[in-house]
Amino acid sequence: MRRFRRYTRWSLTGTTAFFLVTVAGAGLLASGVPVWARGAGAVALVVTAVCCAVLLHHRLASDPAAPGQRPGRPPVAWMAASAAGTATLGGVLLAVRDDALWSLAPAMTVAVAATFLPSPRRWALIAVAMAAAAVPGAVAGGDDPVRAVLFPPGLVAFSAWVTLGSLWAWDIAERLNAARRLDGELAVTRERLRFAADLHDIQGHHLQVIARKSELAARLTAADPARATAEMLEVQRLATDALSDTRAVVQGYRRTTLDAELANAGRVLAAADIGVRMHVEPAAGTGPLPDADRHLLGLVVREATTNVLRHSRARAAEIDYHLTDGLARLRVRNDGTTGPPGSGAGTGLRTLADRLRAAGGELTWEHDHGSFVVTACLPVDASAETR
Repeated sequence: MRRFRRYTRWSLTGTTAFFLVTVAGAGLLASGVPVWARGAGAVALVVTAVCCAVLLHHRLASDPAAPGQRPGRPPVAWMAASAAGTATLGGVLLAVRDDALWSLAPAMTVAVAATFLPSPRRWALIAVAMAAAAVPGAVAGGDDPVRAVLFPPGLVAFSAWVTLGSLWAWDIAERLNAARRLDGELAVTRERLRFAADLHDIQGHHLQVIARKSELAARLTAADPARATAEMLEVQRLATDALSDTRAVVQGYRRTTLDAELANAGRVLAAADIGVRMHVEPAAGTGPLPDADRHLLGLVVREATTNVLRHSRARAAEIDYHLTDGLARLRVRNDGTTGPPGSGAGTGLRTLADRLRAAGGELTWEHDHGSFVVTACLPVDASAETR
């Protein structure tokens, strides 16, 4: 982008100055031009070239405008000076009977001024300038009336095409560069949200299980000390696993799998005295689902299991996973729910619903006669099914 900015700035400024100096300057140096005209024209030429360069630099330094919006306010003093220099230079050349090249300076000034206008006004200004450029030739005539009438409007159109074309490419490149920066910022934000979601899943799941097992151990302390000790040892193992999983998330290589989460859900729910029925066809670890989709469904199993422990008084749960009609379907159902229909959708389920939707799937949840049902669907790649 630095090289492109430098190229655009110098090419536009250099082209404008080159045409003004070589073309308009050559007209001033033609034989028969009075000394006063050459002096006044030379001063006006310098003023016009400097003003155009400053205005172009100011335009290129401003933020690119969205289509239909004003690119920025031009420096009024420099614009007025450019208009005065242009009028003087064009008037001098027209006075010495240069019935075509007199329009070069006005054409350049109009093109530069148009860069500060939104698109509809920009083209209106150019159209008016083209019509006005044809008037002196039509009134004064000259050696070649056709050239005197047609050449000045053509010069206005050509100058506008060169200048606005370069600035159009400049604005597009600036907007693309801004979009690239925004995309980078969004990538960082998405990664932070992913990390927060994974950390929420890990900590929420482990802490909920630890809390339930600690409550169970506390109740069993007097009645069954041996089982209470076993439960506390399990709490210790879960805490160690939670610490290990948290470190793995921080290091970025932890990956949840569907088969591991299904097995873990069976153990955790059984330890909480919740009857579990599991129907898994085919085996979660051998089906045609890609690793990324297994990861997503594993997160759904974990979140649903955590919700069973946290938000219900479940006595029974059912986990069903099967492949049918090109879809991987996962259904987790539990009883013992409370609350009106539609309640129970925490941030975990909503976040997972967004992630499954981005992967082409769907995640829904509903209350059904005292039960809470979470259903996830993901499309299965047809090529994967045939392997």
